[in-house]
Formats: sequence, structure tokens, C-alpha cells
Amino acid sequence: GTMRPVRRNFYDPSSAPGKGIVWEWENDNNSWTPYDMDICITIQNAYEKQHPWLDLSSLGFCYLIYFSSMSQMNRQTQRKRRLRRRMDLAYPLTMGSIPKSQSWPVGSSTGTPCSCPQCLLVNSTRAASNAILASQRRKLYPGAVRQSSTFAGGALWPAGTATPAVVAGGAAKGEGLRVAGAGFGPGQGVPSAALPGLNNLNRPGTQRGAGLGARAAVPPGVPALPVKNLNGTGPVHPALAGMTGILMCAAGLPVCLTRAPKPILHPPPVSKSDIKPVPGVNGICRKTKKKQLKKSKTPEDVVRRYIQKVKNPPDEDCTICMERLVTSSGYEGVLSPKGIKPELVGKLGKCGHMYHLLCLLAMYNNGNKDGSLQCPTCKAIYGEKTGTQPPGKMEFHLIPHSLPGYTDSKTIRIVYDIPTGIQGPEHPNPGKKFTARGFPRHCYLPDNEKGRKVLKLLIVAWDRRLIFTIGTSNTAGESDTVVWNEIHHKTEFGSNLTGHGYPDPNYLDNVLAELLAQGVSEATLKD
Repeated sequence: GTMRPVRRNFYDPSSAPGKGIVWEWENDNNSWTPYDMDICITIQNAYEKQHPWLDLSSLGFCYLIYFSSMSQMNRQTQRKRRLRRRMDLAYPLTMGSIPKSQSWPVGSSTGTPCSCPQCLLVNSTRAASNAILASQRRKLYPGAVRQSSTFAGGALWPAGTATPAVVAGGAAKGEGLRVAGAGFGPGQGVPSAALPGLNNLNRPGTQRGAGLGARAAVPPGVPALPVKNLNGTGPVHPALAGMTGILMCAAGLPVCLTRAPKPILHPPPVSKSDIKPVPGVNGICRKTKKKQLKKSKTPEDVVRRYIQKVKNPPDEDCTICMERLVTSSGYEGVLSPKGIKPELVGKLGKCGHMYHLLCLLAMYNNGNKDGSLQCPTCKAIYGEKTGTQPPGKMEFHLIPHSLPGYTDSKTIRIVYDIPTGIQGPEHPNPGKKFTARGFPRHCYLPDNEKGRKVLKLLIVAWDRRLIFTIGTSNTAGESDTVVWNEIHHKTEFGSNLTGHGYPDPNYLDNVLAELLAQGVSEATLKD
């Protein structure tokens, strides 16, 4: 029953949508996904100006678009995807002035209900939902004054319309429902044996209540939903069916509600005798302690270690301060280090990108100060990058169960456990308490050659404090809490309903790329 606003946008005929141009990227299923329209317009503008490449970071995306190879590259993982431009999706032209914005359902802003079938269905569902809420309030507050259902300041339907009793649903509060077609074609009837009393459902005034005494105003001709109860004993209230169920019903399609399947997060219970060490991996547990600050090298020494001075810099922007390289750094006057003049320019050894030395120093001082540098353009790492993961414990072992897609292999189970604590000097709010929700967290890998390689690299990442960090949770919105740090893990054991499980044939390769972006590679294992 969730309602969401709908809008339409108007674009100039000279823009990408006006010309029927849409840019798309190739997803993991080898099919094509269109960019959002605003991004399409930005890409098309750069393409028409014959730019060789486009940086989407200004729009909030860490991608580079290369027009010569028609590819998109992730700036963090260096992963590339194919790109294409379609020219066959022209939108209709609107002549004259642009129409005024409209709200939906039509008429809701004026208080006068629209009489179209779609709005009648929407408004009747709202009325029924309001009636249920009113009934619940009366049960909680018996002495309260009874009020009639209203919408937008006035009565929903004209006087004299039928007011059938609400048909109660059988789902517990908070349980998710999934709408599915019952297997009949449009216009075909539903067997009466499947839905008792169905012949009377679409006749106003004939429905019978099933436990709730509230009444909802429903105009003549608006059908009640022919949906089965979860246990097959009777019909379900329309508000539980959602908009999909309402529209399927309006099209003459039978609807059946079932509970959505729950993800299988954990394997069956495993006895201690069945838990084994992972072959080829030393130990079964790693612990991290508080960060020990290195005092050996100054920030100036670290910057000088990874750069080569450039005597005649090109007339380009320094992408840290956005000043030209041939002029002084934008941090002139902000920092006054010994031996580093504001006009000095350096080139990073591996990638060759150039910056003001003063800008690199400011970037280093604003980071983790661990003796490493990371190029802000290509993310190449110089030295050994470490993170800000709080103290905790990582366990890993073998369990005698298989993951979907890896039926011939046992499973590596990783258990991360981080307690709550106090933030250190490297964290966002030093001295403030941080929370650690959802621990211990269980993660899973297949016990094959590549899965064991990923485990070894995850252990290195754990030792370098790169797996977790302290920040704001994307799911809960909570700040000062332990969150994942851009290295994805599979936390769903026997299914992939949440997107964090198996089968996922690309996961091991993807996580290897994410580890490489953090400076953790196979070369690390050899060292």
C-alpha cells in the first residue's frame, strides 16, 4: 500500500533525450543498463565537444569515461566495463509552454477526488487503510471520539455510496507479503473452490468482516481484491496487497499473496569436532590492537620518498588544490613546512601524476599518517597502506557444508568480532564512544584455490586494519559506528536474496580487485 509520488521532466530538444540519445553500460549479466538522464546529458555534452575522456566524480561517481575505447573505468578498482550510445529512444515533443506540474492522484491537491478508475482504486485503498487505523485507535483509546474517514479535508465519496465492511487480512504485523499472479490469463475466472465466496467479492455491500468492525467508503464499481488469505481460508484486505495487487486486480488478473522467502543467513549447526583449520592457512585466529603511531619519518620525508621533482611542470591543473602547476600551491600560507616551497612540483614514481609538493603534504597530513601515499587521481598506492579499524578478533575455519554454486567444496567461515570502544586519534571523533552493531559477523568463502587465496589476502587486510572503519552506517544512518570499508563480504550462507550471498560467479574476482585497490595483492603473500 506504499504510495510514492510520480513526476515527468522536460528537456530541451537539443539535449541528449531530445535527440533520442541514451548512454548505457554493460552489467555483469552482459545486458545493458542506461545511465540516469542527467548523467546521459553530461556524457553526451562531453562527447559532442570531442573530449577524450570524462570524469564523473563531480556528479558523485568514481568513474572515468573513455570515448576512444567506449569504456567506463572504476577509479578505485580499475575495473572496466563496455559503454554504448543508443540513438533510437526519442521522446515526444511538447509544443508551446511547459504544462504545470501535476500531483497524483489527480485532484488530491484540490480536495476533489478524480473519477478515473486508477484514482478510484488508489483512494479506496487509502480509505480502507484509514479505517483500519481508526479501528486500532478505538481499541487502544475506547473513550476517544469516533471520526469519519476523510481525505484532503473533505468526504472521500458522495453520500449514498455503499459502505461494505472491511475484509481483514491474516498477516501478522510487520510480515512481508509478495504479490504473484495466480496463473490465469486476463479475463479468466478464478475457480470458486480456490476462493470461497468470491462471487460476492465484487458486489458492493455484500462483503463480510472477519474481525475488524471498521467500515471504509468504497464507491460502486470499485472491485474488492480477489486475493487468497495466507492460509487459504478467505480473502485478504486490499491494503495488504499493495499497488501491484490493486493494478493486477483492476486488469482482471487473479492475485495470490504469499510470504516472501527469508534469506538463509547461517549454515546448519556444526559441532566443534567438525570444525577444521583451513588447508594452507596458518592458524585460526588473528587479533588487532590499538594503532601504534610510527615516529620514524616526518610527513616531509614521506612525500619526498615517493616523488621526483619536476623542473618544468606543464600548464595543467593540480587536482588537489585546482591551481595551475606553473603557479604556487593553493596551500601557500596554510602550511609552512621546512624545505618545501609552494611552487615546487613533484611526479609520483609509479603512475607519473604530478602535484604541488605542498598539496601532497596537506593530503598526507589529512589522512592516516601511516607512511604511505595514495594518488588521488588513479588511486595507486605507495608504501603499505593501513586503515583505522578498531581493535577486534578475526577467526576462520572450515565447516562441512557447501555454498550454492560450489557443491563440490566445503565452506570457509570467517567470524569478525569487534566490541564497542572509544575512538582514537585516527578516528572521526577522538575520545567519543563508538558502537559496533551486528557483531559477531559471519562471512563465507568456498574452500577452493581462489577462495583460500581470498582468505589469505583478507587476513593481510585485517592485519593492516582495512576491513572495517568507523563512520556512518548506510543502512541504519547511525554515525560513530563500525562499518565495512569497501571490501565486500558474503554474509548470506544458503541463498542470495539480499545480494550478499551465493551463487555469485563474479564475487571472488570482484573482491580480489577491491583488495588490490587497498594495496593488498598476491605480491603481498610472496613478501
